[in-house]
Amino acid sequence: MHLKALKIKNFRRLKNVTVELDKELSIFVGANNSGKTSTGHALQLFTSALKNKFSVHDFHIDCWDDRNIDGDIIEVSPPVISLDIWFEITENDLHKVIEILPNLQWEGSLVGVRIEFAPIDILALIVRYQEALSKANENIRRDSDDEITFHPKPRNLIEYIEANLHSEYELKYFVLDSSKFEKFNEIASYTPAKINSDKGKSGKDIINSLIKVDYLHAQRHLSDNVEGGRTEELSKRLSRFYDRNLDKIGDDYDALEALSTSEKRLNEHLDRVFSPTLSKLSQLGYPGLSNHRLLIKSSLNPAAVLSNNDGASVYYSPNGSEDRNGPILPDKYNGLGYKNLIYMVIELLDVHTQWLNIEDNRPPIHLIFIEEPEAHLHAQLQQVFIRKVLDILSIDESLLSLQTQLVVTTHSTHILYERGFMPIRYFKRDLLDNTTKVLNLSEFSDSFEEDERPTRDFLQKYLKLTHCDLFFADAAIFVEGNVERLLLPEMIENSNPSLKSCYLTILEIGGAYGHKFKPLIEFLGLTTLIITDIDSVTGNSDIEVEDEVEDDDSPSGQACMVETDNSITSNQMLIKWLPGLNTISELLQTNDDEKVSEDGLVRVAYQTAKEVTWGLETGSFTGRTLEVAFALDNLDWCQDNEQKSIKLRIPRNNEKSLEVLIEKIHNRVKGSKFDKTGFALELLMKENSEWNVPSYIKEGLDWLESKLEIVEVEV
Repeated sequence: MHLKALKIKNFRRLKNVTVELDKELSIFVGANNSGKTSTGHALQLFTSALKNKFSVHDFHIDCWDDRNIDGDIIEVSPPVISLDIWFEITENDLHKVIEILPNLQWEGSLVGVRIEFAPIDILALIVRYQEALSKANENIRRDSDDEITFHPKPRNLIEYIEANLHSEYELKYFVLDSSKFEKFNEIASYTPAKINSDKGKSGKDIINSLIKVDYLHAQRHLSDNVEGGRTEELSKRLSRFYDRNLDKIGDDYDALEALSTSEKRLNEHLDRVFSPTLSKLSQLGYPGLSNHRLLIKSSLNPAAVLSNNDGASVYYSPNGSEDRNGPILPDKYNGLGYKNLIYMVIELLDVHTQWLNIEDNRPPIHLIFIEEPEAHLHAQLQQVFIRKVLDILSIDESLLSLQTQLVVTTHSTHILYERGFMPIRYFKRDLLDNTTKVLNLSEFSDSFEEDERPTRDFLQKYLKLTHCDLFFADAAIFVEGNVERLLLPEMIENSNPSLKSCYLTILEIGGAYGHKFKPLIEFLGLTTLIITDIDSVTGNSDIEVEDEVEDDDSPSGQACMVETDNSITSNQMLIKWLPGLNTISELLQTNDDEKVSEDGLVRVAYQTAKEVTWGLETGSFTGRTLEVAFALDNLDWCQDNEQKSIKLRIPRNNEKSLEVLIEKIHNRVKGSKFDKTGFALELLMKENSEWNVPSYIKEGLDWLESKLEIVEVEV
């Protein structure tokens, strides 16, 4: 039995979201304020049944529509927050969920419960609101010009509910019939029945008999003995863990005998009871090769042991020795990263042990939220933690009917690297209507047909090796290669500086592989700008090009100038994604709308015709690559002797026609001796105000800026 899904309505920015959970580990990712933490808070609030913890600000903003804020006493709709909890069960679990089965004819594997934070009596609430509103209106104060100078509350439904929330609202519990749902969305006109226990159990009791929820918050306030901070010493946390879960000295007769003679036997006791805990840490690589060893040593009267916060302290052995009489250092001398790791392990073992120690009516599911475990941990330690955390919480074989599930909220690309697609739940913000949509990456992974699996595997390997930060970005920019990746930040600074306020991820993917990202970008619905090369080659347009051309090698011909008759592109991005064409003539005739995907979220930018003047000549030319396009947009500047370091200057160019000059630049760039990375680095040495961003890139950045709707705030 395990928690299968949560459906949340009207809670903060979670207007209507379904979050499907992995049986063991789910990883919540997404930009800040996308609703990851709110999901955990919703589950905590509803399962703990503390209605006084709810506030009027927990309602989604759309709950307060015009009817609710304009003071209308006729049409009002008191809002409701709800949480659906779905369990997946087997036949062996039926006795545990008998009280939430919808009927005797039920069959399947899903059972569900709905908890609502709703008005106790809607009609009575409306009557009381109308009375309060009328009384407030009767006591409005006006000046001599009949302008309102004072309007008592409530002026609208928001203010009435804010003042009377906990007296007007309660938690209500319902049984859900899975046959009335499709992918956790109920069919129209379905009304769930209230929970009615034959044993007189409340809805809270039934929920708590099925699931225990614990939360490990991100701010763990570990102390370095800095005064005035909200901190906690690791020693005190270990003391509480001992108090709650470990065998006490009073039951250890060997240790009791030692109390009367020496402190040595007491420390042996501490070593013994903490040994399993410290061995859990070793699974995460601590202390490893060079870190201080953790020791638990009595610091006061042996009789106190760990029964209070001053009874024992954590020390570190700098030379790795287990000798308590040797040189040791106090708790604060270890780094924050390892203290955070130790603290998390102790917290996890604490809540895990408390769950296992429940003797009567132990809930079969233990759900633990771990918020941002990466705090202060270096990259490799983050990966080891997420790899081994389930092993730390292993359950004895005699308790296999129990299930521990973890939810990790994170901004760490290293954690995503370690686990791959399957556990990822992507929280995607919609900034326009203040809502969130949750995408299940396991569904994306399973959506590939057998012959498409290589593409899926490529995407997962590529993201693991490069950029998992795709899941935290406002938008993505795909670039052709290293030159674009190096120059793009400078180009943004030059032409669209407001984009620097956005969270952008720049992925270097190349024209040969970029189209493989199409299914992932479409699934994520991520705003994406593709900056690529037109890559003209000689050949027959009926031949489907399968490989990207680097210089002169192509299955259909050689790299050529864009103006070459009957040329085609070798760029798979342009052929198989946007705009879906392969002849150069068609690509050059494509308008801006045809470069944008149907959903309006993806745009491609490649070189287009540029009117160029050199001396007395003017002509229209198109760069085949970024370097040539840059030369066309900065022709006079590039041909100046002071810019010869960027290697685009053609000697004695005054003797050459415009067409010959462009051809020589093209040949220079495609030649094997041209150092593209060197070109980019030399350009970065120049002032960006000296040169122009290539026009096709500028058009793409303008589009991206418009999609992100950046608002400049005057200070």
